[in-house]
Amino acid sequence: MIDLPGLPQKQFARDAKCPLDGVRVLDLSRVVAGNMVSLLLADFGAEVIKIETPEGDALRDWLVGGIAANWKVYARNKKSVCLNLRKPEARDLLLKLVESAQVLIENFRPGTLEKMGIGPDVLLARNPHLVIVRVTGWGQTGPYRHKPGFGTLAEGMSGFASLNGFADREPVLPPNQLADCTAGAYGAFAVMTALRNVEVSGGQGQVIDLSLLEPLFTFMGPQAAGYKASGKLRSRTGSRSTTAAPRNVYCTKDDKWVSMSASTQAMTERLFRVIGRAELLEDPRYKTNAERVKHASDLDTIVGDFIVKMTQAENMAFFDKHEVTVGPVYDIAQFMQDPHVLAREIVAEYPDDEMGMIPMHSVVPKMSGTPGAIRMRAPNLGEHNGEILEGLGLADTAIQSLADAGVIYAGAQRKK
Repeated sequence: MIDLPGLPQKQFARDAKCPLDGVRVLDLSRVVAGNMVSLLLADFGAEVIKIETPEGDALRDWLVGGIAANWKVYARNKKSVCLNLRKPEARDLLLKLVESAQVLIENFRPGTLEKMGIGPDVLLARNPHLVIVRVTGWGQTGPYRHKPGFGTLAEGMSGFASLNGFADREPVLPPNQLADCTAGAYGAFAVMTALRNVEVSGGQGQVIDLSLLEPLFTFMGPQAAGYKASGKLRSRTGSRSTTAAPRNVYCTKDDKWVSMSASTQAMTERLFRVIGRAELLEDPRYKTNAERVKHASDLDTIVGDFIVKMTQAENMAFFDKHEVTVGPVYDIAQFMQDPHVLAREIVAEYPDDEMGMIPMHSVVPKMSGTPGAIRMRAPNLGEHNGEILEGLGLADTAIQSLADAGVIYAGAQRKK
């Protein structure tokens, strides 16, 4: 474990007033996508109750250096109630919680909730205003609906991987949970849309059918339109763009990297002048953007030969001075020490029992009137059993009886 001096050290804002105060979310999901939906809601004040199985959310087992870093980040601002939904008593408790909730999130295979006797019809009968988010790989309908689906498969099928990487090598999957996080952001947006329909328009609750595939496909932009217009499949181009040049990453004298995107005519003209190659402005190969894209390889050599003579820091100082759009290519250690990142508190440290302080992303986006806040660390399994069940009117003896019967669990009882 390493120290990270210089990061803002914030204390918990336990009493922060946030815009979603009073919204109760029951999150039955596991792994990333559903947790991303509820994380965004929790960061802005929603009371998110993770309904975990006795095994706990799988994120608890995604260890980095022996630490459940994924769980600590994605489960912040949430509470944990551990119910064994295989037992009818646990399902009855869930239905009681549904009566006081505004949102329920689940990511079982299609039909699983129905088999358990707690499908949307049952949930909406208990609470007609409930917003239900059903997260799956492929959606609730269609020929693939019953196939298991992780984000990796969506990243491949969506067309993303086919365009990611270099033309002479294999397609490249993203190194993080891109499909899950994209779906999570869309899911949170859909929840807010549905809640507004209930609260402002007097509408009823509804089911949000959220697949991992479709949100990521929207990030592909005009690929389908471009294919129809040209009749050609776009190939992998590495860090180059098919619409503007120069656009790439370039190695520096100290074996680091900078990125450049001179994607407007004015910026390209400025670039050529500051690197001492003003004559390129009259060269027919580089005079227009369309021609520059055709000769991107030669142009990359010209730009790269200039950049490699200076270190990363020297390049940044030079191009910043001349207002050319160049940025550093950082690893996470460099990112966390950048003065802009520090000034905007993009990464902040929060207290943690195992790590002392744990760095994580701050609440996004920043809002002037109704900001979010990090109010709680990620919970232990079943940590809030007592608090939440007491809110249903159960006495301590009744809660203990449920624990003895294996209906509810706490961390020490966790099944593996």
